[in-house]
Amino acid sequence: MSAAPPVAPRLARRLAAPQPGWTVQADAVVVGSGIAGLTAALELRTRVPRVLLVTKDTLASGSTVWAQGGIAAALDPSDSPAAHLADTLVAGAGVCDPRAVEVLVTEGPARVRELVARGAVFDTTPDGSISLTREGGHHADRIAHAGGDATGAEISRALVAQIEAVRDDPGIEVIEHALVLDVLTGPPGPDGTPGAACGVTLHVIGEGQRDGVGAALGRAVVLATGGIGQVFRSSTNPVQATGDGIAAALRAGAVLGDIEFVQFHPTVLWLGSGVKGQLTLVSEAVRGEGALLLDTDGVRFMPDVHPMAELAPRDVVAHAIVRRMAETGSDHVWLDTRHLGGEFLRKRFPTINERLLEHGIDMATELVPVAPAQHYHSGGVVADLVGRTSVRGLYAVGEVACTGVHGANRLASNSLLEGLVFATRAARDIARRVADGSLPQVEPSPRTGDEALVAAAARARVQRIASDGPGVVRSGDGLRTALGALGRVPTDAQDRHDDGRRLAAPQVAEWETTNIHQVATVLSYAALLREESRGGHSRTDFPEPVEAWRERLNLSLTPTGTLSATRAPLA
Repeated sequence: MSAAPPVAPRLARRLAAPQPGWTVQADAVVVGSGIAGLTAALELRTRVPRVLLVTKDTLASGSTVWAQGGIAAALDPSDSPAAHLADTLVAGAGVCDPRAVEVLVTEGPARVRELVARGAVFDTTPDGSISLTREGGHHADRIAHAGGDATGAEISRALVAQIEAVRDDPGIEVIEHALVLDVLTGPPGPDGTPGAACGVTLHVIGEGQRDGVGAALGRAVVLATGGIGQVFRSSTNPVQATGDGIAAALRAGAVLGDIEFVQFHPTVLWLGSGVKGQLTLVSEAVRGEGALLLDTDGVRFMPDVHPMAELAPRDVVAHAIVRRMAETGSDHVWLDTRHLGGEFLRKRFPTINERLLEHGIDMATELVPVAPAQHYHSGGVVADLVGRTSVRGLYAVGEVACTGVHGANRLASNSLLEGLVFATRAARDIARRVADGSLPQVEPSPRTGDEALVAAAARARVQRIASDGPGVVRSGDGLRTALGALGRVPTDAQDRHDDGRRLAAPQVAEWETTNIHQVATVLSYAALLREESRGGHSRTDFPEPVEAWRERLNLSLTPTGTLSATRAPLA
């Protein structure tokens, strides 16, 4: 039985920051340098007069570089887009958008071949064709990989090389080490609806003042900022993944969807409860090659859980591991790769093998301790089939977006493909609209409502709340506790003083922590509202899927900053 409806949280509609002190102009501003951002920038470079690519670190620092498993596409003649679609819908647990999945699987093979044309080198068979393997949830060998387990690094290398080759082109500019703060918008409509996106404010890290802010203006803004991993205590995501794009889009008035569906990777190297930051992932592909999961008594348990055993969809495996850990009183389980042989493991998984050896673990002779950790966010900024969000001129592609492709649970290796396919579609739509004049440059308008700043010192506290509330397994009581705790975190640190000292000043760590806090709040609220268990959302008080919840939960901020939730039927 559900409790009384929770009180909707209130969130600020802009970050506390000085006014921009400098301005740069482009036709399109792309934020992020993973596969989605790099692809969008490369596609736009030849289609619009000027594109600006902004990235939080270096060009090669996006989440893509960490992708081990591969990229999924129906490249084998015995496979088909229809079969790929069927596997994706099953993994998505009934809440995928079939139209988006059809786009993904039908256009995916051509986009992968374009990657090869751009210089990406995939592993091949003796006859020269791309070598394909299988991962959890797939019923065919359709995972293309590079360097054994370094697919993301190879794709990133190829795309970055393409950008570097045109760095001197006057039609493209790259700004590295730049944190985007807010999406700039034009005047709102008479009813308070958000104005069109017309650029972003950003801080170039390490240059000028610690709170220095500039503005990048454009006819279109493409968010390709990746995931939300640092919202949690432990994650496989890089340290830059602080939910910046989702938070900025929310503050700009965009609709978010499927936020509650967070994928926790089942097999992340467990090194103790005190380990923080980015953790070492042991790819799904290792189980795809035959690795087994054992509990701490040495018992294999997945065959009793799912017909696909270790190759079941990730949410099934992660939840099974959590249950087994509880039953055995353990904080990890074992991944057994010993029977695969040292020579095979070193050749097929050189990166994983090397990282495990750095921690004193030889996967050829020893069991590998693993436990679930946050890995991927299936939800994000709601975007249509060409990447358009609910805010005119604002696009979202890759992990930051909610296209409906993943539903409640991402099928293994569909993420790189999604970034590739929808970034290409978004870039081509922007180019068409710039050419026909339907994306005019709009002047930024001041945004009403509160501004926020959360002290960096509160980050560990927020991460603990998120891990305990909307973590792997959730409950109504735990989520209500999380929302209460998040509501007590001071969000006006720039105006608070302690012993005459200001609690915090606007700067990178504070801006990131504010984004983490806002994303954790939205995530907790969405997870509390969805009273069922489905895919990456598991609740002990509502342990089964509910047919009435086969729809998307959309969230947005009202003009006064109140979080509003609506249920939207799927197409």
